[in-house]
Amino acid sequence: MAKPIFTEKAILQTIVGFAAFTPVVTGLAGLLNGPSFLGVEAWPVDLDSHFRFYSGIFLAIGIAWYCCIPDIERKTQRFRLLAALTFCGGLGRLLSLIMVGAPSVGHLLGLGMELASVPLLVLWQARIARTLA
Repeated sequence: MAKPIFTEKAILQTIVGFAAFTPVVTGLAGLLNGPSFLGVEAWPVDLDSHFRFYSGIFLAIGIAWYCCIPDIERKTQRFRLLAALTFCGGLGRLLSLIMVGAPSVGHLLGLGMELASVPLLVLWQARIARTLA
């Protein structure tokens, strides 16, 4: 019987790779452009500093997700830490949605990824880790 082209592990690695692209690109854009990245025309210096700080963290988290891809079945602790960080960021977005109102579609999609997709990826990675251990 022929081996499937993509194993379940490879599919998980591919999905994590696609998902990590967003924080890398948006983190880099935020670092380079500040709040103007979101279409804001004028902002206080402190907001610029704060925005670029969090953009740097977002970029680093995206890169760290990429570091989980090789041997993903052995990166459970790192995977869960990154998932927890991402989930906490999603809770911040949810709080903003409740307190301030709905953001743009892109941020709503991010919220869905952070609070729904990431926990599912954690469960999937745990399954792969158990299967390949």
